Amino acid sequence: MSAVIDKEPRVKGGNSSTYEQDITKFMEMVVARSPGEPEFHQAVKEVVESVLPYVMDHQIYQEHKILERLTEPDRIFTFRVAWQDDKGQVQVNRGYRIEFSNAIGPYKGGLRFHPTVYQGLLKFLAFEQVFKNSLTGLPMGGGKGGSNFDPKGKSDGEVMRFCQSFMTELCKYIGANTDVPAGDIGVGGREIGYLFGQFKRIRGTFEGVLTGKPMEFGGSLIRPEATGYGALYFAQNMLEHIGDSMKGKICTCSGSGNVAQYATEKAIEMGAKVVTLSDSGGTIYDPDGINTDKLAWVMDLKNVKRGRISEYVKKFPKAEYKAGLRPWGVKCDVALPCATQNEVFKDDAETLVKNGCKVVSEGANMPSVPEAIDVYLKHGVLYGLGKAANAGGVAVSGLEMSQNSLRLNWTRKEVDDRLKGIMKGIHEQCVEYGTENGKVNYPKGANIAGFKKVADALISQGVH
Repeated sequence: MSAVIDKEPRVKGGNSSTYEQDITKFMEMVVARSPGEPEFHQAVKEVVESVLPYVMDHQIYQEHKILERLTEPDRIFTFRVAWQDDKGQVQVNRGYRIEFSNAIGPYKGGLRFHPTVYQGLLKFLAFEQVFKNSLTGLPMGGGKGGSNFDPKGKSDGEVMRFCQSFMTELCKYIGANTDVPAGDIGVGGREIGYLFGQFKRIRGTFEGVLTGKPMEFGGSLIRPEATGYGALYFAQNMLEHIGDSMKGKICTCSGSGNVAQYATEKAIEMGAKVVTLSDSGGTIYDPDGINTDKLAWVMDLKNVKRGRISEYVKKFPKAEYKAGLRPWGVKCDVALPCATQNEVFKDDAETLVKNGCKVVSEGANMPSVPEAIDVYLKHGVLYGLGKAANAGGVAVSGLEMSQNSLRLNWTRKEVDDRLKGIMKGIHEQCVEYGTENGKVNYPKGANIAGFKKVADALISQGVH
């Protein structure tokens, strides 16, 4: 499909209505090329709105059709995953791996096992991963994969048999210097272990082909904590930029899984008070704050007992359970969306602003809908979008790849210090490319910085 962007360079800071027309034309092309994938369309539009004026100011990106190339994956693999349950019945799921761009390094991105997984969802995640990985400064391209398999309620044996069948097909396409998957929703240490074991069994090599591995066979310290920690480091960076800190801040956090748990842990360590956690059933509100002991109880509930967050109020009766509600109605200084995509809507954002929220740092991928982002920016909320604020997870995955290549393990402090440095570097890129009239537009800064590195690499490597 031919380019839809007018090749004539715009005057810097040019006509916004013309940009809107160009964005509309470009998105029409994307939708026509990838119909029925609303999450992907949303992710592309969010990037294009930030990047298109920059592209128009730099004609070389138009000549090489970088935006057209970056919105089309390198390749998509889909495959059948047949496995037997504990009753001996054959079950069939669909597996995916989307290799979006390897312009700056091997494809890198998680595997998600969840009933909602379909191609469009994974395309959005893989597209986001390209820019997120670029921002880390590490040599990683972008990819994503997974299956509509649901590990909830499955026995260890069923999960193992599914993972073995999934990897039997996936192993054809991945490798330490080709494509390095990681965990994501529904894929934790157990699943990574089964996947790695099957890869090693088939290929006969012991290599860093997966990240998020247990420490016993090539994992990295801080990896489980990295996404949650990184979101707090980024929030702290945003606040420090205006002469403030996390100390004393009231935080609302969504989710109660890995990211939310470690975001809460780091917030406590920074002197903040987290008052909410949630799951698909509802939200708990603890006005006294979730301290270290309460968090340990939550971790046992969610990670070991696989329980529901509603059980929190039975253990801690001063807390309140809000069935069917998200945390965004609770007054806070800092909001930490750490659950899933599209969980903060326009009315939620307006409520956050009305209640005095000054910072949003996203632990999840694209948790805020576009209308919510508009509200943040209109009201001067420090908005750390997912591709910047939650890049800590893939950053430590990249550090795990480095340790595997070196055949050694760094200490917890070494990894944590590197993580802090990477998150600070991401913040500095956002400031460099997103500062407008003395204030930082973080979406603009992150998108342009992530785009520029990948775009320049593509141009250097010729047409492919």
